[in-house]
Amino acid sequence: MAKPREKTGSTAPRQIAPPPLSQHLRELASRPGAWLVLARNLIPVVGIYGFGWSAALAVFNYWFDGLTALAAIVAALIPRALRETQPKSVGATWPMNVVRGAVTWIFLVGIVGLPYWIVLIPLHDLLLGEQLRHELAHSPALWLTFGSLAAGHFWKAFQSGYDTMPDNQLKQRVRWDVYLLVLRAIAMFMMAAHGLAFILVPLMALLLSYLEIWPERALGAVFGDPSRLYEHDPDDPKSRPRRR
Repeated sequence: MAKPREKTGSTAPRQIAPPPLSQHLRELASRPGAWLVLARNLIPVVGIYGFGWSAALAVFNYWFDGLTALAAIVAALIPRALRETQPKSVGATWPMNVVRGAVTWIFLVGIVGLPYWIVLIPLHDLLLGEQLRHELAHSPALWLTFGSLAAGHFWKAFQSGYDTMPDNQLKQRVRWDVYLLVLRAIAMFMMAAHGLAFILVPLMALLLSYLEIWPERALGAVFGDPSRLYEHDPDDPKSRPRRR
């Protein structure tokens, strides 16, 4: 009798459901550092509802912080990408490499950062409104603040060692960092698109706290095993995790 054909599993990543809320609360109660993270992320909430801070500015800060962090990671990867794709037989001067790198960076930020551009649609009243433009235009301190924030992200990205990591370690690290930033933008879009923009700041405070305290659970719920992100190759179906 012929053996039945072996079933081939789905090529979709196997998502890992997070534990129940009760376990989260128990862990939160036993980890003092987690309470500090939550308190830090709730500062904008207290400022808005207690001291009249601008909600538009707080939302812009979340958006700008995520986008610049993403742009910094891409910029840190550009030198390695240029070096590995440059044919050895073709010599390139440093001005040509700078131009190639800048064009590649702009293109990749436009593509990888697409969730951050899309979120401008439901949040255009806040992020593209007259109130925010007026606050930014008339406050050099805000320019200094956001400039320092962006510079910090670029410094951190270029100090992360992306240029010298082995390939699998590089894939794991970059996908871990980028996927978390993309989740932030997607969450902002879903909140705003479902009419929750008026409480976006407290929701983002809770989300950012969760991503900082339990990043592996957020990644596992969406992308599968967070310790094996490097194995997933969209161009190679054989490398995708299979459901068991």
